Amino acid sequence: MDISVVIPLYNEAESIPELHAWIKRVMKEQDYSHEIIFVDDGSTDDSWHIIEGLQKKDECVKGIKFRRNYGKSPGLHCGFLRASGDVVITMDADLQDSPDEIPELYRMITEENYDLVSGWKKKRYDPLTKTIPTKLFNATARRFSGIYLHDFNCGLKAYKNVVIKNIEVYNDMHRYIPYLAKIAGFNKIGEKVVQHQARKYGTTKFGISRFFNGYLDLITLWFTSRFGKKPMHFFGILGTLMFLIGFIALIVVLTAKLVSIISGDLRPLVTNSPYFYIALTGMIMGTQLFLAGFIGELITRNAPRRNQYKIENEI
Repeated sequence: MDISVVIPLYNEAESIPELHAWIKRVMKEQDYSHEIIFVDDGSTDDSWHIIEGLQKKDECVKGIKFRRNYGKSPGLHCGFLRASGDVVITMDADLQDSPDEIPELYRMITEENYDLVSGWKKKRYDPLTKTIPTKLFNATARRFSGIYLHDFNCGLKAYKNVVIKNIEVYNDMHRYIPYLAKIAGFNKIGEKVVQHQARKYGTTKFGISRFFNGYLDLITLWFTSRFGKKPMHFFGILGTLMFLIGFIALIVVLTAKLVSIISGDLRPLVTNSPYFYIALTGMIMGTQLFLAGFIGELITRNAPRRNQYKIENEI
């Protein structure tokens, strides 16, 4: 099969028939063998009934329905598990992503051998309250990940099938699928300017909170990718540094007290020196951080997936 189109959705009943017809037109024009996988993320409208109706008319349509709303990442994860096309295309169901982009995305994967191609909505039809935070978010993501994409959060992306089978999209990590792919060893990541269309039906399902959550997820992903299998390399070094700071402060305190004793002045108390509290805090924090790294090592050593690695080829 040439293409699998994975579409996570939530309460998009009005858009689904039009999106389906648009995708089918493109597939027929290009003569692609394909499947369309709709993932209903616990919709409360008629989205699932419409998907069932489309499936009865079109054998290329497949559907997954969650019992409740889990989020976009679980939707993509379940869609990826079932996708069988050589190239997997993801897009949103709100008609803001154009299926007319599919042929070029498919060509970039199959002919230019990209592992992943991310859409870039260079011209957006969003308010400033959304576009400005998006620019800041993308700049931070580029800095942390080392992947120079303009639009990490664009729903329109294309992947080799092997990519989506070797990454796990969880929590809200759909924003960082290119980063997940890079961590898994897929480094040929490209970008294509795509058309962004104004929303035709309904309202956006995402609020401003996603930007704050996005930063926290980015820090989590960066940390786990670098220190997930070797937590002592982070906590141990940081703990040792804190302990040394505390130890040096202790030497300063004891030296000052010794000098005062030698000079015959017994009045200055050790607790009167700020270095005493620096020493106490530094040594306690250093010990706690070191123990955190040690406990982390014990956990990773007993993790069932500690020796699972991505193997590209074997002969």
